[in-house]
Amino acid sequence: MLNRSERVLVAGAGGFVGGHLVRYLAAEGFTDIRAADIKPVDQWLQVQPEAECAQFDLRARAAAREAVAGCECVVNLTAGTGGTGLRSPRATTGIPSADVTATLLEAVVQAGVARFLQASSAAACPADLAGERLALRYQADHGLTVRIARYHEVYGPHCEWAGGRERAPAALSRKVAEAILAGADEIEIWGDGSQTRALLHVDDCVRGTLLILEGEFADPCNLGGAEPVSVNQLADFIEEIAGVRLKRRFHLSAPGGVHGCAGDGARMPQVPGWEPSVTLPAGLAGTYRWVAGQVSARTLTGRRGSPGTAGISSAP
Repeated sequence: MLNRSERVLVAGAGGFVGGHLVRYLAAEGFTDIRAADIKPVDQWLQVQPEAECAQFDLRARAAAREAVAGCECVVNLTAGTGGTGLRSPRATTGIPSADVTATLLEAVVQAGVARFLQASSAAACPADLAGERLALRYQADHGLTVRIARYHEVYGPHCEWAGGRERAPAALSRKVAEAILAGADEIEIWGDGSQTRALLHVDDCVRGTLLILEGEFADPCNLGGAEPVSVNQLADFIEEIAGVRLKRRFHLSAPGGVHGCAGDGARMPQVPGWEPSVTLPAGLAGTYRWVAGQVSARTLTGRRGSPGTAGISSAP
């Protein structure tokens, strides 16, 4: 178990999982948390008062050295993520490279940091794998203890909900809430709705992340829901939560994302004490209520999109 009084750096703390992880670490008794992100603090999805929150461009060596100074462990959540809209040929922004990971790892080794967690994706793309391989190379060459967590589709309150980076639960929640506010009787779904997702509530994600960080799991560990659910099933759940029934207009020529995605059950026993605890109905209810509140606030203020997003039409 990590010493709760020693400093922990959460890089990428302005993002969805990062904000929740900082909150969870504070609840678990960590008393010296440094939260860093390339975005100004007022643009973070969450800001936790228990942490030292600061803007750092970790691509720069001097900034990376300053950020990791005095840290016992570092959690790297800086990899870019995005929904189907961002991964499509129509997107204007791609998934960032592993440049930040390289600079951060160099600073970590120079500072004598003991433990490093690299967050990755269960649907690993080349940038994700490059970060994993680089971290493991530093472990082999420098004796740094490295842990790798591969996340499935994480959802929950304080997520991206507009602009292309939102995942299916948030996108569908937004579309249902917008339809209700507009008095519309239908929503658009990209693809035919049969594509499946292995959803992971953010509370289960951050709990599993700490278990991996503190554990002895030398291989990458998947964190994801055990049972896949289709986009159409998600829409059913969200409509039931919202108390409406809407028609569905399927945009078959739009990118629908990968057709199937499920958790690797063989990995789960490697994380003792962890299994998903938030049920899908409960998780979606909290997510819908939060997203619907954001949609209502945007309607009242005329604000478009969510912090850090471009307000583009997005999936599913």
